[in-house]
Amino acid sequence: MQIKKGEIMFRRIIQTLCYVIIITTLSIAQNQQNIYSKAFGNSSNPPIIFLHGGPGYNCGGFEFTTAQKLSENGFYVIVYDQRGCGRSQDFTDAKFTLQENLFDLDAVFQTYNLTKATLMGHSWGGTLSAFYAEQHPEKVDKLIFVSSPISYPQTLKAILRICKEIYTSKGDQTNLNYIAMLEKMDTTSFAYSSYLFMHALSCNLYSPKNFSEEAKEIYKSLMAHPDSKLLKQNDKKPLEGIFKDIQYTTLNIRDKIVKLKTHVKVYGIYGSDDGLLDKKQLDDIASIIGQENFAIISDASHNVFIDQQTSFMEQVKLFMKN
Repeated sequence: MQIKKGEIMFRRIIQTLCYVIIITTLSIAQNQQNIYSKAFGNSSNPPIIFLHGGPGYNCGGFEFTTAQKLSENGFYVIVYDQRGCGRSQDFTDAKFTLQENLFDLDAVFQTYNLTKATLMGHSWGGTLSAFYAEQHPEKVDKLIFVSSPISYPQTLKAILRICKEIYTSKGDQTNLNYIAMLEKMDTTSFAYSSYLFMHALSCNLYSPKNFSEEAKEIYKSLMAHPDSKLLKQNDKKPLEGIFKDIQYTTLNIRDKIVKLKTHVKVYGIYGSDDGLLDKKQLDDIASIIGQENFAIISDASHNVFIDQQTSFMEQVKLFMKN
């Protein structure tokens, strides 16, 4: 299959992303250290807190493209960079543990005077939101998983298989040799997951098969944003801290979600072309969450809120009405 020059440009833009009204900007003071956050819309509207992926990324991709538009649909949208990520730096004594991250999210609630909110977790952010809901169920109205793995071992296994298939179809023996080495590694190790995500980027697993005209315009605007450098930033300390604390590559939060469903409404929005989540995983997630609370958006990959932004926001509005 031939890829048009324009397609190549947009795939490269996505690689930088993944490697990776009323606007109020606030810093959350914690022992003279800061969490960056920003709110969009009217505070009297239903609140949605967006948790970005990673660990180690930042909320820039969602903030610069989708947060304000979503708020214009009747929501109070809050974004923030997790501890040690993006604009939330200067944590000299931090260990970047799960509990520290949950403390920071709790501080977001306090800063914006929220007693209850919907948590919208993208990728790793979905995992973080599930842990928070487990500790503070009284504060969580809904959980909306966006392109979020339920089983990290399954995700890593899918990436390995898909990349191997792509390299085989291309006759790329060099990368097949790398895959062969990965197949002999400890599948729970930090190095194993890091190498796999590099191959995921190389194989365009974060890209939709067909870019909509809407997505092309959004990606162009995103790369022209004054803070577009954030899209290339992937902070190492939070990533290493979370791995050391809970070895996230081994996580499977299936049972956690089943328990949460007894008192928290759980939803999922995923892209049909997300190369990190194969059909088996998507079917598993749908069965856990419930088909009526699960949506797959066509021609969208991991950044479903950009790849099919209008469809994404329509789906969010539908779930928020429930």
